[in-house]
Order: sequence, then C-alpha cells, then structure tokens
Amino acid sequence: MNTYLFPILIQIMGMIVIIAEIFIPSLGLLTLMALALFGYSLYLVFTTISVTAGYVFTGLDLLLVPFVIYMGIQLLGRSSLSLKRELSAKDGVASQSENFKAYVNMQGRAATKLRPAGMAMIGRERLDVVTDGEYIDKGELIVVTRVTGNQIIVEKSK
Repeated sequence: MNTYLFPILIQIMGMIVIIAEIFIPSLGLLTLMALALFGYSLYLVFTTISVTAGYVFTGLDLLLVPFVIYMGIQLLGRSSLSLKRELSAKDGVASQSENFKAYVNMQGRAATKLRPAGMAMIGRERLDVVTDGEYIDKGELIVVTRVTGNQIIVEKSK
C-alpha cells in the first residue's frame, strides 16, 4: 500500500497546482509544474507498481483533471477575485455619450476623407464619424443619420 501513497500525493499536489493556476496568472509556469507532477507520478506508477495501475491512474487523470478545472473556474466565479457587480443603465452607467444623440439629422462637413471612417465638423465640434461603407471626399456636406453605441454614422447630404 505504501507504493501507492507517494504517487497519489503527487497527483493531489498536481490538482492543487491546477487550481492555483486558475487563481494566479503565471503565464503557464504553474501548468508546466502540474504537468511535471502528473508525469512523474505516472512514471512512478508505471515503473514501480504495474502497467495496469498506470492505466488506472491515467484514466482517473483524464476524468478528474477536467472536473477539477471546471470546479476551479466555478470557485473563481464565487471568489472575491471576480467582479460581482454588473454595470447597468439603472445605476446610471451609460455606454454612449448622451450628447451624441443630439447630432442626429445635423449637417456638417467632412474634415478628412471618410473611407468609411474619418473626422467631420458638425456644428462647432470635430468628431470621429463613420459611413455605411461609402467613400466621401474631404469638404463634402454630410448629414448624421443615426448614432449607435459610440459611433456617429453619416452619409452625403442630398
């Protein structure tokens, strides 16, 4: 029974290192350490115990390692290391500037070539704008058709 104890302890240490990798960003160093622990444990089992026991250990590793990773990610979601608060409009968080909505239907001039993105003068403001794919030369009259997110979408004025 003592021959099984050391490889099992090494396997448990490998599982702990996998969980640590989830919580501590190590650029894969902890993953390499876990792989080394699993590899050494399997080497010990195959060479000192038996090939059958080695296959049993390998099969258990193939089942338990994904389960441990899944449980570690679930644990990370509940830990204090993760963001628990969602930002929403109810809390006053806006993903776009309210004053962008005021530019809809306003006219201006393309300050740069719009192919399809560029700069435009709308009112007294120089703004980043985008077209729906059409090319507009510098200096041409444009009109703001809509605002989506933080994009001001324009087209040639008719």
